[in-house]
Amino acid sequence: MASQINTQTGSHQWLPETITIMAEPADNKLRHIEVTAADLPLHCPTSAMLLWNAHPRVFMDVAKTGEALCPYCGTKYTLKGGAGKAGH
Repeated sequence: MASQINTQTGSHQWLPETITIMAEPADNKLRHIEVTAADLPLHCPTSAMLLWNAHPRVFMDVAKTGEALCPYCGTKYTLKGGAGKAGH
């Protein structure tokens, strides 16, 4: 687990290392993201990431093996439920 310090109170908040894609834009600092079939087709940066400091969009096939690695930023994407569970 990673920790985050609240600069106003000085308290620590423990955060999981893996997240699920969120509705609100997030900093592009996460390096392991869980996705679901609803997130396909998968691209990095995702629509939940801030775009002002992002790399060019690249599409990745996470359904085949259950995981994919972004060639630009190294973020690892894991498909919830594993490979072969997604599709049309």
